[in-house]
Amino acid sequence: MTDSPPDAERTSSPAAVPDPPPSGRAPSRRDRYVDWLRAISLVVVVIWHWAFTILEWGPDGPSPTSPLGFTSGLWILTWLLQVLPLFFYVGGHVHLLSWNRAYERGVGIGAFVWRRIRGLAIPALALAGTWVVLGVFVTRAFGVGWMDRVVLLVISPLWFIGVYLVLIALLPVALWLHRRYDVLALIWLAGAALVVDVLRLRYGYEAAGWLNMIIVWGLAHQAGFFYDRVVALPRRFDMAILWTGLFALFGLVYSGIYPGSMVGVPGDRLSNMAPPTFVIVALLIFQIGLVEVIRPSMERLLDRPRWQGVNETVNRFALPLFLFHTTGMAIWVALTWWVAGSGPAPLVRPDLSWWLERPLAVGGALMCTLPVIMLFGRRWAGRR
Repeated sequence: MTDSPPDAERTSSPAAVPDPPPSGRAPSRRDRYVDWLRAISLVVVVIWHWAFTILEWGPDGPSPTSPLGFTSGLWILTWLLQVLPLFFYVGGHVHLLSWNRAYERGVGIGAFVWRRIRGLAIPALALAGTWVVLGVFVTRAFGVGWMDRVVLLVISPLWFIGVYLVLIALLPVALWLHRRYDVLALIWLAGAALVVDVLRLRYGYEAAGWLNMIIVWGLAHQAGFFYDRVVALPRRFDMAILWTGLFALFGLVYSGIYPGSMVGVPGDRLSNMAPPTFVIVALLIFQIGLVEVIRPSMERLLDRPRWQGVNETVNRFALPLFLFHTTGMAIWVALTWWVAGSGPAPLVRPDLSWWLERPLAVGGALMCTLPVIMLFGRRWAGRR
């Protein structure tokens, strides 16, 4: 589907009417590459948490840190591994496709939005509620004073689902902006994100920064409405998008205003993620260009039967894997304490042995997460 600028004949449509692809073939029913991008972005987040979370235990309980605070130059990897901009971008594309199909079936926008909110909110609230009840029980029954911090660590990755739910609720506004103003909506959102950074970093209005939780992630989601136009661009434009984002990243980071890491690093005076800064806009542009540059190679791989099977399996379990991955990680940490006959340890610095243990940390957390998914998460497997 290739969107076109709105005109008088299209104002009643859910989105711009799709044009046929340049090849003249009808668009396929399912885009394997879109599925792959969405699932792999969640999987990268999961593996990052499993592999690179360091728990620092103090008198009040655990607090997380990462090897980025101990290893110089490792932050450059976050330009590839911080994939939430890509997730919101692909999510915007999927929402547009889903809404167009629902519109053709006669479904109203209110019913469509409510169904998608309910489908995502119910599992997230069920998980959060279960951990809150468990935390209250353990605290009162065993007098564990730091259990509330454990609960917070386990459910904290759900923050982005909260933002995603807000963007779903704002879908009617996003669709109107897309029909009425087309690409200008992206420019205005980018400008608004930059203004928020000026208010925050130049004039000290820290609270204003939280507006970018909706503006920046809303921009990434809105950019997904242009996914098919980006796909239809000549190959030389893919490289142009990639290099534009990359140069913007270097310029912003080495200006001295923004940190280089695309995730929060304890001890840094500023985080590019909490709340997001304008740097995330540059990261979004870079990642859009990157996925288009590697698209031909990945599509060839995804046409192979084995890769199709992997793609389908990962997509089927991506949501429950994300929901329960910190639960599995907590179980794995508790098991390692039990086997070792020890309890919480002080801060562990990432030395050579720590790095060599990373495959075990990922594998152990995965083995502890899979039973939880089988017991509680299978009903949400395959949610699109």
